[in-house]
Amino acid sequence: MTDRYAVIGNPIAHSKSPQIHTLFARQTGQDIRYEAILAPLDGFAATVERLRNEDYKGCNVTVPFKFEAYQLATQLSERAQAAQAVNTLKFDGDTLLGDNTDGAGLVRDIEHNHHFSLRNCRVLLIGAGGAAYGAVLPLLTAGANITVANRTHSKALQLCQTFAGYGNIVAATYEELNLGIQQFDVVINATSSGLGDDDKPPLPENILAANGLAYEMVYSRDTQFKKFANRYHMKFADGLGMLVEQAAEAFFIWRGVRPDTAPVIAALREPK
Repeated sequence: MTDRYAVIGNPIAHSKSPQIHTLFARQTGQDIRYEAILAPLDGFAATVERLRNEDYKGCNVTVPFKFEAYQLATQLSERAQAAQAVNTLKFDGDTLLGDNTDGAGLVRDIEHNHHFSLRNCRVLLIGAGGAAYGAVLPLLTAGANITVANRTHSKALQLCQTFAGYGNIVAATYEELNLGIQQFDVVINATSSGLGDDDKPPLPENILAANGLAYEMVYSRDTQFKKFANRYHMKFADGLGMLVEQAAEAFFIWRGVRPDTAPVIAALREPK
């Protein structure tokens, strides 16, 4: 029988996950069917229960249900516990295994697709919300030294305190960064808005070291961070690779097979 999986969100029509997992299945010979499911804002738990009753094997979870999925899971990976959010559920009898593959996808995209080793790398992480929480543990595990900047400095401090036992992570204010003394090998924008509609991010133009990488978690959008990177001719990457890599990690959790992501990323970048 064909095993069924889904991604649950609200909204969900824009999701590329069905296309990604269909390509993974075709490539690896896995007999699965994957669909996008719109859950009512107050109906996430009921949707998951319906899928379990219909013998689905697992699901991905996107906005705005990642925190609810974290609460719903009966067993959590270390990554999910650290992120305090779940984007992947595996149904195993009475067990709902919750994992978070976002940070792993980010790290693999940076290291494997952009050939950027994070070992002893100076990383500036902009933002202290859910996306940042999902990224920190995998970045620290990869050996990065992280500085966190956020408009509300207390939230950056809180994030650093949460992960203080895992590696080298400190908070900095934008005023400190604008002194122009510090440079970073990788600058990651983990804010949901792409740093808002300001003329430019609150960063100095020399924030990135020579041969550094400016990484925008958002994909398919002309964010202010992207414009900032382009203005100063920085090497730039968007989050499409991260999207595919986190999906590959989920696919591996479910199927025990790791697909080749390069052709899938290339297919998604093809002009429509």
